[in-house]
Amino acid sequence: MVMAALEGETVVRLKGGDPFIFGRGGEEVESLQAAGVAVLVVNGITAGLAAVTSLNVPLTHRDHAHGVVFVTGHAKPGDDGTDWPALATTAHQAKLTLVIYMGVSGVEHIAHGLLAGLPASTPVAVVQHASLPHQREAFCTLGALAHTVREQGMGSPAVMVVGDVTAGVAQLARPGETMVSGTAFAGIRQAA
Repeated sequence: MVMAALEGETVVRLKGGDPFIFGRGGEEVESLQAAGVAVLVVNGITAGLAAVTSLNVPLTHRDHAHGVVFVTGHAKPGDDGTDWPALATTAHQAKLTLVIYMGVSGVEHIAHGLLAGLPASTPVAVVQHASLPHQREAFCTLGALAHTVREQGMGSPAVMVVGDVTAGVAQLARPGETMVSGTAFAGIRQAA
C-alpha cells in the first residue's frame, strides 16, 4: 500500500468488518502515516456485533449483561495470550458478555479457562461467517462448548458469544430455518 500510494496511486484496502477490531488496520495506518501517506478509514460493523444482531440478541441488557468485552482467542507467537480464568471471574462478577474472536482452533483451552470463573451452565452462541448468506450458528452451554464446536464442525471465521444474553436463542429459529439438535441445549441452525 505504501509503495503504490507513494507512486501517486489511490489505494483502497477493502476489509470486511471493522478494520480496527482484531484486524491489522491500526498497524497499516501507522505504516502509511509514517511514510507520509494521508489515510481515511471507513469502518464497518465488527463480526461480534453482526453475529448477535443476526440472532436478534443484544450484547448488553439491563437484566443480563452490564457490559461487553471483545477479546481475541488467538495469541501471537511468544505471547501467553488471554488469562481466561481471570477474564471469566471478572465477567461473572461484573455481568459481562464475552465476544471471542478467532478462538475456534483453541476452543478446548479457552473453555477450560473460562470454566474456572463461569458456571458450566453459562449459555454460548457460536456464529460462523457472521452476516453472510452461509452463516451458521451453534448454541450450547460453556460446559459443552468444545464438544459442540467439534461435533457441529464449526470453523473459522467464527465468534463465540459467552453470556446470559444468549440464553434461549436456540429456540428462536427464524422462518425458513430449522434447528438440528445436538447435546443438551446445543444445536446448529442454518438456512433450510
